[in-house]
Order: sequence, then structure tokens, then C-alpha cells
Amino acid sequence: MYYTYMLRCENNSIYTGITTDVKRRMEEHFGKDSKCAKYTKSHKAQKLECVWESENKILASKLEYRIKTLTKAQKEDLIKNHVLDKYLAEKIECEKYKIVKNIDKNTT
Repeated sequence: MYYTYMLRCENNSIYTGITTDVKRRMEEHFGKDSKCAKYTKSHKAQKLECVWESENKILASKLEYRIKTLTKAQKEDLIKNHVLDKYLAEKIECEKYKIVKNIDKNTT
């Protein structure tokens, strides 16, 4: 499984990435270790906002790319309402992604 996730940073920006292991990746982002993304090294990660599961890296990467093209307001709506099809129905097969609800969003 692959996961596409959205993180809130301390300046209220939103970082989007993919991983095969959400817990490990969050430890890297929040701990600012050597495998931390360049962006979250300089924009401190505050909170895991959303996670979507997909069956392979290609799907996860497509979702990551499409989320990154959204406006800040659209990303905020996506975080609040988990409505991929509202913004991305014409660009990706939204039914191939499942929102993950049992992730600890307060990982720090």
C-alpha cells in the first residue's frame, strides 16, 4: 500500500507527500531527521491533516501531484471534507483512493 498525505506546517502552509509507512514518515518530518523533506525542514511540520490509501506508487503519485495543483482554499476544503471528487473527478479516478481514518493525526 501507498499513502498520500497532507501536513500542516507552522506557517499554516500545507505540505503533500507520499509514503509506504505513514508512522515512519511522520517521525522523519516531525523529527527533522536527515530523510525529512527539504520543505518541512524549513517549515516546521505541526499536524498530519489527511491520509489517503492507494494500491500502488503510481496512484499515490498522481494524487500527490493533483493535490499540489489545488489552491490553498481547495486544499483546506479537502482537509475538512475529504472530497477528492469535488476537485479532481475529471483528472483522476477518485474511487481508487480511500481516506484513512485511524491514523494518529497528533503525531509530533
